[in-house]
Amino acid sequence: MKEIIVRLVQILSEGTNISFVLITVLVLASATVAALSRSVVQAAFALFFTLLGMAGYYVLLGSGFLAITQIVIYVGGILVLLMFGILLTNRPLQREKADAGRLYLVAGAIGAVLFLGVLVHVIVAAPWAVGVAPGAPAGDVRPIGRLLFDRYLLAFEVAGMTLLLCLVGAAYLVRRRDQ
Repeated sequence: MKEIIVRLVQILSEGTNISFVLITVLVLASATVAALSRSVVQAAFALFFTLLGMAGYYVLLGSGFLAITQIVIYVGGILVLLMFGILLTNRPLQREKADAGRLYLVAGAIGAVLFLGVLVHVIVAAPWAVGVAPGAPAGDVRPIGRLLFDRYLLAFEVAGMTLLLCLVGAAYLVRRRDQ
């Protein structure tokens, strides 16, 4: 047990690991709130911070393009569609309380703690070799931009129009049902 604590202190003493730990705390806390929240709206907002933290991992890995893509697609697109889906339904935003799920909650918590123990054991027991740091990643995204606006422009526009039509159709169906 003493070796585990010494190893964790060594890992946390490095400067880049502090931001990793902070992002990990953000991701784990917001994912826990998203999973255990009784309100769908609160769960969606917690999912926002989880997805933002995942973009932070990409920044730490040196891939700014993937971080921006994560924010634009998942936070800006998928989460907005999820919120539209929640707000356009006629169901109440608060879930009814049920005591039947306590057994599942306890079994899930025990399974999660066991899985966490296995992960910590694998991380601590693995022989982490320190190698030469790789060079800076190729940060040029011009070829991707050229492909999006040249070869795949039609597919890109069709996907955008399809999403727009789905949103307008969902709003029309919900409004028609109310009248």
